[in-house]
Amino acid sequence: MKQIEEQAVKCLFYSAEIVTLHTVMIHFTVTKEQVCPFVVEKEGTTVPFSIKSWQEWERGAIAFIQFDDPLELGVEYKLRQKNHEQTHLIKVGRVVRTEAFDQQYVYNGELGALYSHERTVFAVWTPVATEVSLLLYENWHTLEAIEYQMKRSPNGVWSVSLDGDLHQYCYLYRAKVNGKWKTTVDPYAKSVTVNGEKGVIFDLKRTDPASWPTVHPIPPEHTIIYELHIRDATVYPGSGHHKKGTYLSLAEQNTCGPWGESTGLSYIRELGVTHLELLPVADYGSVDEANREKEYNWGYDVVHYFAPEGSYASDPYDGVTRVKELKQLIAQCQRMDLRVILDVVFNHVYVMKESPFEKFVPGYYFRYDGEGNLADGTGVGNDIASERLMVRKFIVDCVTYWASEYRVDGFRFDLMGIIDQMTMKEVKRALAPINRQILLLGEGWDLETPLENDQKTTLAQARAVPFLHFFHDTFRDAVKGSTFDLNKGGFCAGNIELKETLIASMLGHEAQFDRPSQAIQYVEAHDNHTLWDKLQFVFPDEEEEVLRACHRLATAIVLTSQGIPFLHGGQEFFRTKHGEGNSYNSPDWINQLDWSRRAIYAADVEYVKGLIALRKAHRAFCFSTFSEVNTHMCPLKTPSEVIGFHYHHIAKWGPWDEMVVLHNGGGDKVDIRLPASGEWEVIVDGKKAGLVPLYTFNGHTVSVQSRSSMVLYRLNE
Repeated sequence: MKQIEEQAVKCLFYSAEIVTLHTVMIHFTVTKEQVCPFVVEKEGTTVPFSIKSWQEWERGAIAFIQFDDPLELGVEYKLRQKNHEQTHLIKVGRVVRTEAFDQQYVYNGELGALYSHERTVFAVWTPVATEVSLLLYENWHTLEAIEYQMKRSPNGVWSVSLDGDLHQYCYLYRAKVNGKWKTTVDPYAKSVTVNGEKGVIFDLKRTDPASWPTVHPIPPEHTIIYELHIRDATVYPGSGHHKKGTYLSLAEQNTCGPWGESTGLSYIRELGVTHLELLPVADYGSVDEANREKEYNWGYDVVHYFAPEGSYASDPYDGVTRVKELKQLIAQCQRMDLRVILDVVFNHVYVMKESPFEKFVPGYYFRYDGEGNLADGTGVGNDIASERLMVRKFIVDCVTYWASEYRVDGFRFDLMGIIDQMTMKEVKRALAPINRQILLLGEGWDLETPLENDQKTTLAQARAVPFLHFFHDTFRDAVKGSTFDLNKGGFCAGNIELKETLIASMLGHEAQFDRPSQAIQYVEAHDNHTLWDKLQFVFPDEEEEVLRACHRLATAIVLTSQGIPFLHGGQEFFRTKHGEGNSYNSPDWINQLDWSRRAIYAADVEYVKGLIALRKAHRAFCFSTFSEVNTHMCPLKTPSEVIGFHYHHIAKWGPWDEMVVLHNGGGDKVDIRLPASGEWEVIVDGKKAGLVPLYTFNGHTVSVQSRSSMVLYRLNE
């Protein structure tokens, strides 16, 4: 049994908690035989009970007492030894993790500060609180609050309505839970003041951009994702941006780098990707917003899920500014035909004990193991219990809010394997009326959390959730090499151990997925080493040109494979983090996009642009079904260091009917026999790529240079 914390004062009752709606567990400081008669009181009235069973613990006895009628939460129950006045509070405990609690206190209405010009209604769910009040502040820097008592409904929602226009007022909640008063920000707060100190009430309509662009949806298989951190994108001294590291900085157009080359959004649009995936923009706790230039974080330690992060705003003190400026950035991206995906973190919270979740309903929002210990599958101290009804509601409410209010085009779920499938299905169902084409993707890693395997949203369960897209680490490791052994390269570095696995992965991995586009094909992302840094470990003594060739090969494999290609920002100009593999809180000089490399490696950037243009021009690279893959793609018989595919009867999807794609991971030139002789136009080789033929080849055998790709199509006879 879990160790109980020692109390400072010895008494008959050591601790007592409600464990089910009909059961209380009492720890005594004496043995069963020494326990004196006692009573249970609710607001001074004695409540009848029976003793169900006894156990022992190291300091005395444990009694489980039973009640015929369900215990009423939201009021205080106390123990009292007969003929004594002193009472002992019975705390609300693990009852909150029972199905009966979930069913009795589930609430389907709106929560948060519901603003209108005439009045604002405040609603917060905390069925275990015995008193709740609203603290209202005139602005962010007001110290004294006006306090309003809130009223409780049977399902545990406390509410109060205030007349008048409260635009830009601030607020907190004060709740009495288990006998202690706790003050906290509303978990549904739509914005917060500097460092999340207070929630902000405001008129959302006043935060909209002058106009929202019309976004034309595309099928998932046509997606090409580019991952970016708000600050990384512009903080480099030579990026050409003003107000560096902010929403507005990234929204700037026509920015130029040190040699006049495009940077920022203008550059990303030129690259040709379809979606911009932003690392978390919800308010997180690890950067002091009042001193933001001196601190850095990726943002995976979210505190306030509905509110934008303030360190990216021009004024972090004003809660409305961050909302306006993030909306401006999203609208600007969409005007440039860049759809926006938000990275969301519903697997853990920053500091569990300080979170509004734990203050309002202790023990409910998080998973516990059979011994009563917090689960830690995430590796950061807590796992969010998405399967509980009000946690699921919170997640669904949150993503639908971002989708409708910020008009985003997709969500990337961090550590999605922690989240249960039913919640993800509810997310999809709730988003459909807002944006039927919205893209949902995530990390399907199987982590050790107390949830049945067939309920987890993992790669192994991908077929059960066909609307989701999964980061395909099998593909990544086969191309790039081991994530955990830096010296071991993958196919792009000449390692052919996983060649057959890679071939299956490049075809969309039918054994794993319901359709090819479920696979997110990538070789690097924000976490772990960049491919460039990895290659420097694999080839410590090789010339730079060898590393560049391997890198181009890897990116060519990503962009010519079935599935959804994913590029890490700066990958195309060999992004480096100077050997750092976990840069979540590293300084700017490690994390920034070094825009000088965009100029230095301009030819390599053009190579990637050409591959993207090719993929968009011929949709045989992005089949929607495995039937199409199996009918029109055939792996070629090749030497061990080469992977090849023959595409045939593909005129329906693009400008030519027959195509061959070859990837040589070896260190030597290799001759490959083509499916047929005749005239072939080469449009991709090791250094150039695009739609304009590089040269015409006539014959049956073609030479593929070392560490390079080749794409060629056959001219019609």
